[in-house]
Amino acid sequence: MPAKLIKGDEVAAPLREKLAAEIKNLNETTGLTPGLAVILAGENHASISFVRNLEKRSGLPGLNVQIHRLPVDVPEGDLIRLIAELNDDYSIHGIMVQLPLPAHMDSHAVLENIDPDKDVDGAHPINMGKLFSNEKGYIPSTANSIMQMIEHTAQPLYGKAAVLIGRNNVVGKPLSLLMLRRNVSLTICHSYTKNLGEICREADILVAAAGKPGYVKGEWIKPGAIVIDAGVTRIEGKPVGDIDFVAAKSVAGWISPVPGGVGPVTIAMLLDNLIKAAKFS
Repeated sequence: MPAKLIKGDEVAAPLREKLAAEIKNLNETTGLTPGLAVILAGENHASISFVRNLEKRSGLPGLNVQIHRLPVDVPEGDLIRLIAELNDDYSIHGIMVQLPLPAHMDSHAVLENIDPDKDVDGAHPINMGKLFSNEKGYIPSTANSIMQMIEHTAQPLYGKAAVLIGRNNVVGKPLSLLMLRRNVSLTICHSYTKNLGEICREADILVAAAGKPGYVKGEWIKPGAIVIDAGVTRIEGKPVGDIDFVAAKSVAGWISPVPGGVGPVTIAMLLDNLIKAAKFS
């Protein structure tokens, strides 16, 4: 039996309904219009695609979404000055710097300049530390979206064996902490992991975020597993995931497609953080 699709729009739909109600309530009771500033520097195709989808899917009434598009050669100092201006702008409640940044920039130095109270993508070290310490803070939206998609399957998660391929600050590290909160037994893999296929075949939950098209083979999938593809690379203008989807869907129990998987839920999670930031502004 082919795998059940975990469609991003289906997972995001009830979240968007909740967000729309909360935005309307904020508008009517406080006069606040939640403001989000997204900074896109350079010409990374995945980043451009995400921001384009954000513009399409963030069109909820009562929101103010600003996209700041900067050239690939923008000086790091100019970007930091823009962040400082947005930190001081009372109409902006959330700031997101789209990663990766151009090669001449230090992403850590840039992200540290975001006001932690406006860091709606959970990228600032303070919010990362809160996630590590299991305190309230802004959870990175991509990692949170993957957790939402896994929970959408309605399968019990405690004690399950999970394998994450990828260890960056956007997906792998924060997602590992979210899974540990659900009592999942976790293995994190990366480019130096040996016998990756054998490790993946033991996974009840498999998440690929390596950015390598077709990296995960169908024979690596455990029958009935929950499989989330969070790696997107554009080839000849088309988004391609890390997982051999055609082969994997005949083995997995649930699988997310590319495109149409993680992206819509990530945007919903980002906006959820924005509403929280507006409420506490």
